[in-house]
Amino acid sequence: MKFTNGFWAIRDNINAVFGVELYRYAYTGGKLELLVLPVHQTGRGDILNKPALTVTLSAPRTDVIEVQVTHFKGAKKRGPDFKLIREQVHADFADKENELVFTSGKTTAVISKLPDSWGIRFYYDGKKLTNSGGKCAGYFTDKDTGKSYCADALALDIGECVYGLGERFTPFVKNGQNVEIWNEDGGTASEQTYKNIPFYLSNKGYGVFVNTPAGVSYEVASEKVERCQFSVEGETLDYLIYGGSSPKDALQKYVASTGYPALPPAWSFGLWLTTSFTTDYSEKIVSTFIDGMKERNIPLSVFHFDCYWMEGMKWCDFIWDKKTFPDPEAMIERYHRRGLKICVWINPYIAQDSYLFDEGMQNGYLVLKENGDVWQTDLWQAGMGLVDFTNPDAVTWYQGKLKRLLDSGVDAFKTDFGERIPVTGIAYHDGSDPVRMHNYYTYLYNKAVFALLEKEKGKGEAALFARSATAGSQQFPIHWGGDCSASYASMAESLRGGLSLMCSGFGFWSHDISGFESTATPDLYKRWCQFGLLSSHSRLHGSSSYRVPWLFDEEAVDVLRRFTRLKCSLMPYIYSLAAEAHTSGTPVMRPMFMEFPSDPACAVLDTQYMFGPALLVAPVFHEDGSVTYYLPHGRWCNLLTHKAYEGGEWYTETYDYMSLPLLVREQAVIIAGKNDDRPDYDYSKEPELILGYFPEGTSSKQKLVSTEGKETAVISVTCTNGSLDVSVSGSTGHITAVSLFNQNVVMHAQLS
Repeated sequence: MKFTNGFWAIRDNINAVFGVELYRYAYTGGKLELLVLPVHQTGRGDILNKPALTVTLSAPRTDVIEVQVTHFKGAKKRGPDFKLIREQVHADFADKENELVFTSGKTTAVISKLPDSWGIRFYYDGKKLTNSGGKCAGYFTDKDTGKSYCADALALDIGECVYGLGERFTPFVKNGQNVEIWNEDGGTASEQTYKNIPFYLSNKGYGVFVNTPAGVSYEVASEKVERCQFSVEGETLDYLIYGGSSPKDALQKYVASTGYPALPPAWSFGLWLTTSFTTDYSEKIVSTFIDGMKERNIPLSVFHFDCYWMEGMKWCDFIWDKKTFPDPEAMIERYHRRGLKICVWINPYIAQDSYLFDEGMQNGYLVLKENGDVWQTDLWQAGMGLVDFTNPDAVTWYQGKLKRLLDSGVDAFKTDFGERIPVTGIAYHDGSDPVRMHNYYTYLYNKAVFALLEKEKGKGEAALFARSATAGSQQFPIHWGGDCSASYASMAESLRGGLSLMCSGFGFWSHDISGFESTATPDLYKRWCQFGLLSSHSRLHGSSSYRVPWLFDEEAVDVLRRFTRLKCSLMPYIYSLAAEAHTSGTPVMRPMFMEFPSDPACAVLDTQYMFGPALLVAPVFHEDGSVTYYLPHGRWCNLLTHKAYEGGEWYTETYDYMSLPLLVREQAVIIAGKNDDRPDYDYSKEPELILGYFPEGTSSKQKLVSTEGKETAVISVTCTNGSLDVSVSGSTGHITAVSLFNQNVVMHAQLS
């Protein structure tokens, strides 16, 4: 939201109060409280008939400083609030001649005590990160609407880039954009998004989280081109500065405070196939698809039933449509015997024609209007209501309906929707503020479903396929990108959205291979299959047409088979990345700047990414097969073609459908598996090491994990006198090692 008219003036409809001068301060109980005047005080009368801002600094975690800017503190506090994980941290405080110094770990805030010079400078380990200064922290009133806002604006350095703010499909670097943190069902081709996260990451190595589930408005180098401004409606602004040695370090600290992602089961990393949305399907058609994949030797891990597994107009009643699926339990059992997991589509909207509507209405399980009526709409399903997840009894009721599906053999749920949440005239069971609940609703929804899966299936076996999200939702993987279109432009915007989500604390991400809307050309289908199978999770899905490859052309069968089997063979490496995301918060798919923060060429790259630390992927986005990509410094080798490259260069090449730029990084240690027909197998059984180029005297380590995510061995590689020494500590089967650069490999004895 913009408050100024150019640099000098305030907008006509805005009354602005900016912090100008520190008046008084007190440090008690680990908190520093500052009273800030909106004027330079020249006499006693200057404190009369004027507002003031109370700015409070605290240390919720090591290396993290929380800042609260308050105008009136007497406003009644209504939830919900993000569930931040706080620590007992000793904050250091120093009162110096001209400044106050507040420190949490290596992150420091320095406040000016000088007259007419209000400001806070933030440092990490002595390196300046950013600052809030004059005409930054403020309180604003819109004279036309009567609404009030609190805001701050943090400095952006020359060459500094801002990333994240959720899964955004606009340009990857957010500089120059206005971003509204408000969940919407807007597809992938607009500024709206399903997953809005009020956290941004800087390539300078720090992150900023605005701690409210209500709407947040960002002006990222747009209103003030030298600053990133964020504002919230109300009397208080609360934000946290995460200092770090690198962007990855700062991101890890943010995830530690909002919740680590659960470890998805290994089977979830295989290929998912769906019925698609509005297609005509039955058990016979589904079986034809499953048989067709098997006949063509394409490994299939999960089959998903989209909306019409239930009768139309009854979404959701969680009852199989008997006309189409007369014996779903027997069907699921047959599919289980074939090694498949089963996922079904659900959402939190209850149609008036569902028997659950009457149950929910009678028991108070649905969201109400302020007058006590059930809130209803005809959008999506006639007369539908909304489950009130602030009511513990409603959560238990909803979970009970889903438990019946789990008891019948269902393994996972696609938790669709959760964005179209009303805010006007709404009364929640627990008294939550409807505006704050709009974005937060998806957290409660997905948490309820994920908790049921963990309880019934066990930890490590729970998997969602979720669309909407807010801060903290990364704890309930997996999330997918929503309704993209069958075009190269939409494929590219999907990748941008995924990379932005990775910068927002999410470890796992997927997308609709070949696009949801319309039907892809055979060319696009094959290119998207390559990209989709080199994503953390891989799903074929669409709207009005099926997505099995033989309906496109026979070469599509070959492409899908090749890349599905490639992903299965790389699962020991990929699952080690999943375990890392689970324990550290580092995502599986990483923007280039996250792995190469000191390479300025990587700062803006959004058409390629790192698949973990060792593999670079550059999807092909052109019908002629051409692709232009950048390799950071070092020696690289294409895993598929074995062609070697020197880094620090741009390359333009043309690829057929069986290949693409999939580059192995210098000093890479990639553990490949013996199996290529399923994602869940014993990764320690006869693994193969794929080794990148090792300069003399360099070394690397790589963990081998089990399908439970537990470390079973550590593999160390060192280059000495032109040979690669490979040693293994831990338990594993016979290992072979292949150097892509023909370096001599010496294997050491393994320890059991």
